[in-house]
Amino acid sequence: MINAPGFASTFEPALLDEIHEYGEIRYFGEGDIIMDYGKYIRMMPIIVKGTIKVLRMDESGKEILLYYLSSNESCSMAYSCCVQAKRSEVKAIAEGDVELIAIPHSKLDEWLCKYPSWKNYIMRSFSERFLELLKSIESIAFHKLDERLISYLKEKKRLSGSSIIRVSHYAIADDMATSRVVISRLLKQLENDGRILLYRNEIKLLKDF
Repeated sequence: MINAPGFASTFEPALLDEIHEYGEIRYFGEGDIIMDYGKYIRMMPIIVKGTIKVLRMDESGKEILLYYLSSNESCSMAYSCCVQAKRSEVKAIAEGDVELIAIPHSKLDEWLCKYPSWKNYIMRSFSERFLELLKSIESIAFHKLDERLISYLKEKKRLSGSSIIRVSHYAIADDMATSRVVISRLLKQLENDGRILLYRNEIKLLKDF
C-alpha cells in the first residue's frame, strides 16, 4: 500500500485501494521540473513527501511564485489542465527531494462522481490554491503600491518644502487610483516602522524618511 501520511483520514478505503492500483509513485530531486510551460499534463500529482513550488511566467519571460505544495496537497491547475486536455500554463519545480503519487487523468472525473472524499479533496484544493493566489496578488500589489506611496509623499514634501503633509487618506487614494483602506493600511505600516506619524488629515514625515 502507498505509504502516505494522512491519506487514511482523507480518503475512504475503496478510493485508497484505487489510488494504490492506478497511482504511480514518482521521485524527483531538487530542481527537477515536474510540470512545465506548454506541456500537456497527463497526471495530477499528490505530494507524499517534500515541497513543490509552482511558478507562472509573464509575457516578458519573468517568473513569479504562485504557491507552494507540500504533503497531502495537490495542484488544482494540473487537475484543470488534465480534464480539459490543455497545455500547462505553470511550471512546478521540486524544492528538494520529492515523492508524489501521479494520478492518471482518466481517473480524475470518474472518482469525482464516485467518491465523496475525492470531490471534497479537489474542491478544497481549488479553494486553498485560490486563497494562496489572492495572497500572492495582494503581496505584489502592496509592494508596488508601497513604493509608489513613498514616492508620492516625498514629492509632496519636495513641493511643499515641509515635512508636514496635509492630505487625507481619501485624497491619497484618489491620487493613486486605489482604495482608502489600502492606503490607510500602508500608512499605518510606515508609522509602525517609525518613518511617519499619523494625525487627522495630516502626515508628519520623520527625519529618516
